[in-house]
Amino acid sequence: MLAFLLCGLLLAARGSVTQPVSDQKDSSFDLAETTPDLAEKITETHAKVLEIWMEMGRRREADASEKYAICQVQPSASLATDQPRVTGLVLFRQLSPGSRLEAFFDLEGFPAEPNVSSRAIHVHQYGDLSQGCESTGPHYNPMSVPHPQHPGDFGNFVVRDGRLWKLRTGLTASLAGPHSILGRAVVVHAGEDDMGQGGNQASLANGNAGRRLACCVVGASNYEAWDRQAQERKKRRRESECKAA
Repeated sequence: MLAFLLCGLLLAARGSVTQPVSDQKDSSFDLAETTPDLAEKITETHAKVLEIWMEMGRRREADASEKYAICQVQPSASLATDQPRVTGLVLFRQLSPGSRLEAFFDLEGFPAEPNVSSRAIHVHQYGDLSQGCESTGPHYNPMSVPHPQHPGDFGNFVVRDGRLWKLRTGLTASLAGPHSILGRAVVVHAGEDDMGQGGNQASLANGNAGRRLACCVVGASNYEAWDRQAQERKKRRRESECKAA
């Protein structure tokens, strides 16, 4: 690849310099007889090739360490017609295999209640949506620990005006390693997570979070969706600061 880039840029550099040929019968190119202009062009070309190659290397290193995932939330296929139809995106980013996970939640379609409410979101064991969100199984619990210590216990999220828009950092779930959540399901529940304080067995299994409104399967992605949301967060932050001022 490097040789290909070098040859291409070298030919372009040579073509941009006009060099007289003393003998029309001998039009061969001799590097030992290059003009100062051509030598300068070759030096510039070499520098450009190195710059391109180093940038490609940096991107490969970033791709190898940073991991991104996306989950397109849709209403459960088994949901009654009178239930809210929640849709949206859940995005994930992990900067390195050992770092904490970041997740961004952008969901809408909740009932527009007069007061704010909280909804639980968890990672479930199976990425199986054949029977709606009911076929995603129990909470993903690879270490066999009680709720809310499961890696995908994301907790409760405040809903305002039927919308949920939140960045969470420091999550224990991972996109890498033997306990990766790739291929598993994210489930949005109708109720609030009691965080294991409900006093019954269900509380230690799922937080009594209620029926499953919507879900999606976590899939690997590139950085583009995450970057778009990052730009949107910056825009909203600036607008909020302007209003406060």
